[in-house]
Amino acid sequence: MSIDVLYGTESGNAEMAAEEIVAALGDARAVDLHDLDPGDLVSSTVYLVLCSTYGDGELPASAQPFVEALHTQRPDLTGVRYAIFGLGDSSYAESYSLGGDQVAERLDALGAERFGEFGRHDASSSDDLVASAIAWAEAVLADVVTAAA
Repeated sequence: MSIDVLYGTESGNAEMAAEEIVAALGDARAVDLHDLDPGDLVSSTVYLVLCSTYGDGELPASAQPFVEALHTQRPDLTGVRYAIFGLGDSSYAESYSLGGDQVAERLDALGAERFGEFGRHDASSSDDLVASAIAWAEAVLADVVTAAA
């Protein structure tokens, strides 16, 4: 199973977590959403998507071109499987983790299939981001393996 860990970040937190997931999994690669064309998403790869949230629920700078391309290109993502992990700060209740929500909504609208639990990390908590992200990745990938068996 081919695994890509995609990330959208502003300050680097999602990138750091993505790189640590790749290190924990071994056979995966980290890809900045800024460098990804939606047409490059394929059904033979499982995608783990980490996306931060900034300001009043805005997408981070590195995710904006990807989401804009999803809007304009409108690729058929039928058969593409992904899991999503949102990073945010719950002290901003109205916009907590909206970056991940926005990416997921767009992928869903184009036919992609989400699997596993929607992971979230709260920057105002004492939970370790990297440990939370790795635990989430391992859990959602176990769901994929179980479903395939």
